[in-house]
Amino acid sequence: MPYYTNIIKKLSADVPFVGPETQERNLGKKFKSRLGANESVFGPSESVIHAMKNCIANDIWKYGDPENFDLKVAISKKLKISIKNIIIGEGIDALLGYLVRLLVKTNTKVITSLGAYPTFNYHVNASGGQLILVPYSNDHENLDALLEAVKKNNAKLVYLANPDNPMGTAIEGTKIYDFIKNLPEDCLLCLDEAYSDFAPIKYIPDIDINNEKVIRFRTFSKAYGLAGARIGYAFGEANLIRNFDKIRNHFGVNRVAQCGALASLNDKKYLNSILKNVELAKSKIYKISEINDLTYIKSFTNFVAIDCGKNSEYAKKVMENLINLGVFIRMPSVAPLNRCIRLTVGNDLDLDYFASSLKLAL
Repeated sequence: MPYYTNIIKKLSADVPFVGPETQERNLGKKFKSRLGANESVFGPSESVIHAMKNCIANDIWKYGDPENFDLKVAISKKLKISIKNIIIGEGIDALLGYLVRLLVKTNTKVITSLGAYPTFNYHVNASGGQLILVPYSNDHENLDALLEAVKKNNAKLVYLANPDNPMGTAIEGTKIYDFIKNLPEDCLLCLDEAYSDFAPIKYIPDIDINNEKVIRFRTFSKAYGLAGARIGYAFGEANLIRNFDKIRNHFGVNRVAQCGALASLNDKKYLNSILKNVELAKSKIYKISEINDLTYIKSFTNFVAIDCGKNSEYAKKVMENLINLGVFIRMPSVAPLNRCIRLTVGNDLDLDYFASSLKLAL
């Protein structure tokens, strides 16, 4: 038998998310409406699909560029920063793993919100770090409480998603800027901005790229419709970014994903149309909630959390009923957030089927 580390021996083999495919296998049937994974049902643009098909036809026999150079150049122009400040990875999940591997060792104190994105916790636990969890306040991550926890525990890393997952709320950029300014010099903010494309500009903080107390993460999985390609990026102070090269999987980002991401940055017209479609779909979900006497939480993402009005057991039963009716959705994991169910925006057919199914589920 191989020798497993003490950290591994203590961990559960359960994954942070049970995929819809797993649930379909368990149910013995396909979902009629897939609204649970915060993907983009609208997919990528035709120009992106064309670029990826062309890449498959002509270049798939090649490894992807380990430097991700062309994509870095495009992102640097978009953000007006140097390519030395950018790292590309296999989605934000992989980049979070690399960051934790760089900074977290056994018993390193790490702060995050109770009920926030679980994959970050997954990586911290795998490194032997000590997670300290701060409750949400009014369905928002609590900046004051997070800062207090950092200082009290001498934490070296703190995680914040803005806009938030799983509640879809957002904090104004000026407040996040002040939060960073008040962090101890030896604590790094891991700022997950996966949903930043959907948020008004006032929720995106203006941060000096040379600020050593923050690293920001973004993705092509949401607004750009490339969740299956697994590609995202982080940007921050150059020395921190350089350290990723010591541990990352240098051929981890495949060539087709690189081509698709690059093409997506050049199709701003399509991105704008997706943002409009998302807003229209959210409005429809809001109306469906109101018709069923449920309260929705105003969302700054591509999903909506709906308050079922009772406890977690009730919300879980509603979710299970919807799943049995062929609607894939999810719900937050801890109280008081788990009084809600959560669904991603869909097309008209998806949402019409959700509307009719929700009445039965309730």
